[in-house]
Formats: sequence, structure tokens, C-alpha cells
Amino acid sequence: MYRQAVTAAGMGYMAAIEAECHRTTGILNRARKPAALAAALNSPNPCAMIPFGMVGVEQATSQAQIQRILQSKTFRTSEVHKHLLSYLADKSLAGEADSLKEYTVGLDVFAKPSSYDPRQESTVRMHAARLRQKLAEYYRTEGVDDAVIVDMPKGGFRVTFEPRLVHEPITAAPTETLPPPALYRRPVFLAAALLLALACAGYFGVRLWQLERERALSPSAWTPELRQLWEPMLSSNRPLLVCLSSPGQAQAVSADDLSKGLGTASGAFLLGQFLAQRKNNVVLTRSDELSAPEIAMGDVVFIGPAAKGRQIQASPQDQEFTLEAGGVRVLHPRPGEPEFLADKPAQDPQELSESYALISHVPGLYGTGEVLYLSGNRIASIMAGVQAFTDPTLARTLVAKMKTSRGTVPRYYQIIVKVRAMDEMPVEITYVLHRELPGPGASR
Repeated sequence: MYRQAVTAAGMGYMAAIEAECHRTTGILNRARKPAALAAALNSPNPCAMIPFGMVGVEQATSQAQIQRILQSKTFRTSEVHKHLLSYLADKSLAGEADSLKEYTVGLDVFAKPSSYDPRQESTVRMHAARLRQKLAEYYRTEGVDDAVIVDMPKGGFRVTFEPRLVHEPITAAPTETLPPPALYRRPVFLAAALLLALACAGYFGVRLWQLERERALSPSAWTPELRQLWEPMLSSNRPLLVCLSSPGQAQAVSADDLSKGLGTASGAFLLGQFLAQRKNNVVLTRSDELSAPEIAMGDVVFIGPAAKGRQIQASPQDQEFTLEAGGVRVLHPRPGEPEFLADKPAQDPQELSESYALISHVPGLYGTGEVLYLSGNRIASIMAGVQAFTDPTLARTLVAKMKTSRGTVPRYYQIIVKVRAMDEMPVEITYVLHRELPGPGASR
């Protein structure tokens, strides 16, 4: 009677049993068949009774699912992610994925040279993150009814294959006449199973919340180079205005404007996460809503393709570089420098696009305060400008390039960085040029 009751209740707390088996033995890392669980639950050692051959999905089925995903609309225009998924799936099915390193993937998939250093270049990490997004997008749309779920958990390159859980109709078990004294046992075991399931769910729910909270509260790396770039704004008691470029209400919004708006919003989100840990009075606004008194009383970080508001344009600034529709103009090129750095959109899905971000730190309106422009014509270039001022490695490069003979960074300056991107996601950001600018009232 005890085993009959446990078998009947076992299906109700199947997830809790699986989790415990996985924690103690490492055997259960795939969805199990109900019949196998029922047999295992009748054993004194449930983990030992589940056969290895029933774990996961058959290899032929897994390979067929990969082909289905590669031929889907979601992956049709992204050859680099098709190649990456195919490579990682083959390695995973061969049992070699757990030993894969970022360096190896860079050489095998992205044809990186042997001098490739993953610590200095984030190509593999960026595309791995994008691949996870594309898999999630596929299963939200085309693959919503697929029998096999393909995923790549964070923290590695192993591709997993999980059977989609199908809720089978519950058929009534044959009735059996039981002696009256044993009637109380079934409710008792059901209640115990329910309490066990609730306890496990509560524990893992609390643990997940704790992990998410720790991740949210952990500050980004704050290096001496980042401090040098941000010190003029963060050390001030003036409010910091994060200003997003907007086309204005009277201007027709084009598809290109919408695309740039997406880059502006993405950059603002990244910058907001960075600044929220280090300054309290940060205000988000739009360029068409920004007034001259606000600029005069605060510091401004402008994010977007161009300064369209008259108040922004009124800032006193002697420019060496200007952002134009197709790239960045060098107004006073030195020997060997180009007059114009042109953006180059990708002509093929397998190619990387090239564009330029213009970063300008200038005096504020009436010569008071600070204005920082993080500008670009494309989503990738706008994101690159933000990353250059929030990523410790990029900040170290910029500071090293701009240091004067006195070992300090100029108070006002302009910087051009080049960004290579795939699907408007930056994969490589490099320094190009910079100029020191005079302060308020100074002459060249």
C-alpha cells in the first residue's frame, strides 16, 4: 500500500524528485518519461533506477530539430548565427561542448587569427548572446509547437535538447477495495507530497530571487580610467540630464528615424544602469523638451544621431569633427588623416557593417557645466559611443590615447571610434582619432 500511494503521488512532485536527483548524483539533467519515474519511485533508490538511455532526446531527432531551426525565417538572414548554432550543436552532440573555450570558438567559427585575445575582443560573447535571443524568438513564433526545445544555457557553449512536456490525459485507475483501516493513508501521502512540492518551490523561488537581487545590486567595474572620463560630471552637485535625440513633433518620422531611435533607447538603458549606481539626481528627457535654463543649471549627456534642438546647438563649442548624414567629417585633417570617415552598411548578411561614433565633451551653455555627446548615425554606432564610456577596457584605451605630456586627460575633447557590427550589434570597437578642444574663453 505504501508504494501504491507513493506511485500515485509521485507524479505530483516529479519536479522535486528530479531536482534532488540532479543535485546529488548529476544523473538527471533532462526531462524524464513518466513511466520511468513511476518505476523509479517504487525503488528504494529512485536515482539509480532511471536508465541512462532515456535521458534527453535521440541524436537523430536532435539533428533534425537543428536543421528545422536553421531553415526557419528567424535564422534565414543571419548566416553567422546559423554557422555558430550548427557548430555548437555538433560539438554538443559529440560530447565535446563542455570543454569548448571562447578562444577555440573564435578560431573555428569566426576565423580569428591565432593572436586573438577574448579578453580584448568580445565577438564570441556578443554573438553567443545574440544566438540565445534568436533561439528564444524562434520558440516564441515558428517553433511554438515543436516537440524538441533547443537552448544554450548561459555560462558555456553547450547546446541542450529537451523534449517539450506534453500533458497527457489522466485516466482513472481501477478501483480496488481496501480495508477500512487503510483509507486514511492516501490523503496523508497526498498532503505530504503537496507540502514537499510547495517547500521545494518556495526554496528555489527564494534562491532565484536572491541571485537576481545580488546580480542587480552588484556594481559594474569602476576603474581609474572610467573615473577620469566621468569625474567632471559625477563630482558636480548639478543635476545630470540624459537627453535622447528625437525628431520633433512637427517632423515626419521615417523608418531610419525609428531605427536610430532604437539605438538611442538601447544606449540610454545601458547608460542608465551605469549612472544609477554613481549619481542620484539623474533625469531622463528628450531633445525637443530640453530648455535653455535646464542646460544652464545642469550637466547634459546627449545620446543620438544629431543635436536637433536649438538649445543643444547653442552650446559654445569649437568643433574639430562633425557628424554628417553618411559619416564623420574631419574639419582640419592632419597629414595622413582622411577628410571624411564614411559609414559602410553591410551588403550581405554575412558581412559586418562599419560605422563611426563621435564623442564630444564640450563646455555647457554660457560656458558653465558640461555637455557630453555620444553620437552616431546607426544603432551600432550610438551603442558604441555609450560602450566606450562604460566599458573598462574601452575606457582604458581612450584614456591612454588622450593623455597629454602632463599625464592627464584634456578637460574638453572630441573622439572618433570605429565600430564593426553584425545585425546592428557591435562586435568590435576601435579608437580612430581625437582632438583636444579649448575651454570657455580660450583661444587656439
